[in-house]
Amino acid sequence: MARTATAATPCAPRLLRAALLLLLLVAACRRAAGAPVVTELRCQCLKTLQGIHSKNIQSVKVTSPGPHCDRTEVIATLKDGQEVCLNPEAPMVKKIIAKILKKHSAN
Repeated sequence: MARTATAATPCAPRLLRAALLLLLLVAACRRAAGAPVVTELRCQCLKTLQGIHSKNIQSVKVTSPGPHCDRTEVIATLKDGQEVCLNPEAPMVKKIIAKILKKHSAN
């Protein structure tokens, strides 16, 4: 009986290492899945529109200034799938954003 206990002891550290490695890999994958993916380290909007009719907009993404870009970017996805950059300082764009925020806060 003592012989089986000593034979299992050398396998235990290997099994423990394998389990810890598996745990670390799972934790790393879960962290990576929730982390934002930066596709480019530069501003995405080189040219902006002053406005667009809100009925053509499917969704809007607002990106705050950060290490990738020193200005706020507003990217609208149109109903036809096209993405356009809007000037966040334009009065029309501010109205569109306010309208979307109001719509989402009502839900």
